[in-house]
Amino acid sequence: MTALWLMLLIPLSGIFLQAFIGHLRLAGSINVGFAGMTFAASVWLATSVLADGPLLSPSRMMYIDAFNVYLVALTAFVGLTTAIFSRPYMQHEVESRRIGKRRMRLYHSMYQGFMFAMLAALTTNNIGILWVAMEGATLATVLLVSLYRTPEAVEAAWKYFILCGVGIAQALFGTVLLFFAAERVIPVRDDALLWNVLYSSASQLEPTVLTLAFVFLLVGYGTKVGLVPLHNWLPDAHSEGPTPMSAILSGLLLNVALYALVRIKMLVDGSLQTNLAGHLMMGFGLLSFMVAGFFLHRQRDIKRMYSYSSIEHMGLMTFAFGIGGPLATFGALLHMTVHSLTKSAIFVTVGHAAQIAGTQSIEKIRGLIRTQPAVGWGLLMGTVAIAGFPPFGLFVSEFLVLSATIKSWPWLTVPLLVGLAVAFAGIFRHLHPMVYGDPPEGQVAVRANMLPVMIQLAFVLWLGIAIPVFLSKWFEQATILISGSSPL
Repeated sequence: MTALWLMLLIPLSGIFLQAFIGHLRLAGSINVGFAGMTFAASVWLATSVLADGPLLSPSRMMYIDAFNVYLVALTAFVGLTTAIFSRPYMQHEVESRRIGKRRMRLYHSMYQGFMFAMLAALTTNNIGILWVAMEGATLATVLLVSLYRTPEAVEAAWKYFILCGVGIAQALFGTVLLFFAAERVIPVRDDALLWNVLYSSASQLEPTVLTLAFVFLLVGYGTKVGLVPLHNWLPDAHSEGPTPMSAILSGLLLNVALYALVRIKMLVDGSLQTNLAGHLMMGFGLLSFMVAGFFLHRQRDIKRMYSYSSIEHMGLMTFAFGIGGPLATFGALLHMTVHSLTKSAIFVTVGHAAQIAGTQSIEKIRGLIRTQPAVGWGLLMGTVAIAGFPPFGLFVSEFLVLSATIKSWPWLTVPLLVGLAVAFAGIFRHLHPMVYGDPPEGQVAVRANMLPVMIQLAFVLWLGIAIPVFLSKWFEQATILISGSSPL
């Protein structure tokens, strides 16, 4: 368990250190150092779980299995690459006088706070602590969204706080209902919110109470996932906050919220012995997938456009987990991975593109490939990947989800294909002029670190060509845990 405690203590200590020195020029490098150590500890933890099986802490408050450990490693990796990107990006923001020393301390401190909250949510065995960690992540990101203190940023932060606050309150009520059902069948009251205990006793839990609990939890955590019609905070938060926040918000927070939903769904399935929870997830997921695809066509802000792309893909993942079964579950797990890597890489290029153009307006971002080829090519390849073109990994995951839909719900294949086509058209109608158009007079390159983009898109390409054996076994173990059978 040493690796687990190290992984949590590193970002926790980073919160307090960066609160004092986060304004120094060296703070960006220190932020990278903390993220690097966190990632190293997550790899150590992952190898231990793969070698020895699930880990349960002596206090039973922490539990690591094949499902959450791969998300832990993914979260720490994206946190590291985003920290590498944010060092020159945030320095540019200071030099352009958009933020001062005090807000730089806030930014670096809350960055580490967000990472700590996400990792705590993923590794806890207690459903109540999971709720607390998700609320902590909300508070950290609210402060990041409002970092620029413009009227639009403050409004977006309040909108995010209010909507997600209402959502998390629904999740709290659902957690209380879950405890009410559990304490009647679990002898030790203190164990009534431990996930491993609940999972082993799922068949004894009251189905009616658990159904009601899942509805509240779906609304609560679904708000965090960005499911329609609970999604309104997401585009505003992306467009007004600093770009590194958009990368970790889209690549990490949405995944963790969906992880919480899937954990609860496993309990409900065990209690009801039906797929009611899955049907609800399918409905919300498909609605989000379709609505977000159409909204892509109406966007004028580049960060808002890619935020709707995140809603679309989270809808597809929710739909796939709702279908259940080994093929759909394997596809959803793969899609969580490749979407996180691709979308965070896209936001890196979007941040640099906005700095080059001096605006986030799509109409004014032109000729990136001529002004700064690395940024232009990064945006082009990231968008090609997120649109599901072969041989990138999103093509494989979407093909698996589509195959599972054909097998289980063939009549839903048509809306899925229509949604993919609409989303493809919505993104690419804006992409061509931004990359290949004539750059405006006076547009110059900026200091850009494209290393995270190259690394992450290379991984996405690799996962589209051949999934490594260790990762395939990882996904297979998680699929068996979630669906009860192997996809192979």
